[in-house]
Amino acid sequence: MVTAPEPIAEDLVLLFTALAATTQAQVTAEIAEAGFGDLRPSDGYLVQHLQHGAQTIGELAAKLGITAQGVSKAVIEMERKGYLTRTPSSGDQRKRLVELTERGWEAIYASRTARAHVNRELRASLGSGARAFLDQVHHLAETTGAFAALTERRLRP
Repeated sequence: MVTAPEPIAEDLVLLFTALAATTQAQVTAEIAEAGFGDLRPSDGYLVQHLQHGAQTIGELAAKLGITAQGVSKAVIEMERKGYLTRTPSSGDQRKRLVELTERGWEAIYASRTARAHVNRELRASLGSGARAFLDQVHHLAETTGAFAALTERRLRP
């Protein structure tokens, strides 16, 4: 026997999905207003692995769980937009190191600023219950492994 699905108002998966989509759209819009309208949310998955130093295409592919060809395509596009640069590796001239440009770092700052703004708005809408709600969401993220995936940069596009 098939059971009826939970009502939408009680379906945590759908509610979190909807909240993630609408807040991501707000962050994306604020990033665009800051002058980075050519960035896509998926670009952040690549950029997150470059904040601690240059990486090769192969290293990025392994961390992102996609092919080197897919990473190369994304890197070339982001390089054309001025966010990344590729330079020959000192140890192996066949390998190219991918790193952030000044514009790439500026985009990271704009993204952090936009997320902070959206976070403030969300917390304000929760009022005095914000801390308890955040604690509960953090608990869910811990017990499902989502928090570890986030902090270990294992989230996939």
